[in-house]
Amino acid sequence: MSARWFHRDGDKVQCDLCPRDCRLADGQRGLCFVRQRVGDEMVLTTYGRSSGFAIDPIEKKPLNHFHPGTSVLSFGTAGCNLACKFCQNWDMSKSREMDTLSAVASPEAIARAAAEAECPSVAFTYNDPIVFAEYAMDTADACHARGISTVAVTAGYVHEGPRRDFFAKIDATNVDLKAFTEEFYHSLTAAHLEPVKDTLRYLVKETRVWTEITTLLIPGHNDSEKEIRELAQFVAGELGPDVPLHFSAFHPDYRMRDVPATPLATLQRARRLAMQEGLRYVYTGNVHDAEGDTTFCPSCGAGVIVRDWYEIAHADLRDGACGRCGTPIPGHFDAQVGHFGRRRLRVAVG
Repeated sequence: MSARWFHRDGDKVQCDLCPRDCRLADGQRGLCFVRQRVGDEMVLTTYGRSSGFAIDPIEKKPLNHFHPGTSVLSFGTAGCNLACKFCQNWDMSKSREMDTLSAVASPEAIARAAAEAECPSVAFTYNDPIVFAEYAMDTADACHARGISTVAVTAGYVHEGPRRDFFAKIDATNVDLKAFTEEFYHSLTAAHLEPVKDTLRYLVKETRVWTEITTLLIPGHNDSEKEIRELAQFVAGELGPDVPLHFSAFHPDYRMRDVPATPLATLQRARRLAMQEGLRYVYTGNVHDAEGDTTFCPSCGAGVIVRDWYEIAHADLRDGACGRCGTPIPGHFDAQVGHFGRRRLRVAVG
């Protein structure tokens, strides 16, 4: 499949998708491994091929303010434009075995499968959809034609032009803000912080894409009080206090198996610090923490959506507002909160 966002630069072809600006000789692939120069063109080698499909709860993306309790048809491909040493999905994002991808699934087949499974949304996830943007965008068009929403789970590492084109097709996103220091991004992801901040500013200030943020807290690397406060200050001050922020637990994996898992107390402390900095909706993830799962009304403190893991235990949300005091809760809510629960269903598509 021919790719977009590249130009000829002397005897090289430069990929213009993300800030890596990979300059490729004929036959060479970019760092993401899935965008390849063929002659004077760029091709997306994974177009139409997935690492698998599953139906998840929308809260698993995680999105807590986007049609809570509903199901989402999720899929990814292979490859990534970051090089995170702590990658939690490294078997897909770092894959170099294209033959391990499942049979071809066209955008229309994916939209049809979502409709048949009564999933109100489709998520591009597992690996970063930025690297398979053309496939995701075509799938989004097919989904929208059937009234199905689209979700992107991404690190937000993308140039301005492709960012505008990609997110024009997206209804909701969770952006993985890896940390809040350039040193962390440089040493542990081989990327940079500022382009991710630019993506977040763009999404919140210039689009209607519902945006939530996740930070994976890694003990000793990005969990200091100073860094957490600075991250929360950025979100509250530049994006707004109503942008939901999720602190997620790290588990030893990939090239950081010597780092211990994140204690629950670390996540709970981070949540308290972020709320002290003015954020109204802060969550904990990858752990069992009823308080950190729950959406509280910022005015009266009532639990408007009480969760147990990914399952809705109780809801008191009326027309998008707190059922007790009437304070509006930002997000996209249905007349009734869904009850898909914490199931994960594997499905075949294509």
